[in-house]
Amino acid sequence: MSEGLFADLLAGELRLNTARFDLSPLTSADAEDLFTAFSDPEVVRFMDIDPHVDIAQTQAVIDWAEGLRAAGEGVRWAVRRREGGGFVGTCGFNTLVLERGCRGEIGYDVRRAAWGERVMNEVLPALLGFGFGALGLRRIEALVTPGNTWSCALLERHGFEREGVLREYGFWKDTFWDQIVYAKLG
Repeated sequence: MSEGLFADLLAGELRLNTARFDLSPLTSADAEDLFTAFSDPEVVRFMDIDPHVDIAQTQAVIDWAEGLRAAGEGVRWAVRRREGGGFVGTCGFNTLVLERGCRGEIGYDVRRAAWGERVMNEVLPALLGFGFGALGLRRIEALVTPGNTWSCALLERHGFEREGVLREYGFWKDTFWDQIVYAKLG
């Protein structure tokens, strides 16, 4: 499998569905909804971004996601309610690696109004199915900022194993951050 194949696999409509949610690749049409989510300090608390104060910041995230997909290096989906189409968050593969590995790194977020509805508990199996199935990945990873106990619990419920801590792995919000490494093998 070559990197170009990921680009082929990530092209087109690329929709996923669960019982309650529809996932479609993030586009500029999602900007207002994503801005609402990412302007909430609690939603981005454990993320590598500050709360958005300008829609241009949100558009930059969407541009990044669209570029990632076009290059075959990842995909980010908008997650919407099947009934009514209400935006609840995003999820996807922030990184896809074939050379010297066959792995992907996932990420996800849920707007505060949907907290407690177990959105990602339902969406994560679809994401894993796509990664291990259509993409043919051997390993799916997630990096979690310490303190994000909800994310750790979600990953553990879905068979991810905590592998360790990358000390001061990232730098954002004027601070070095550790990252907890979780992984699941397919």
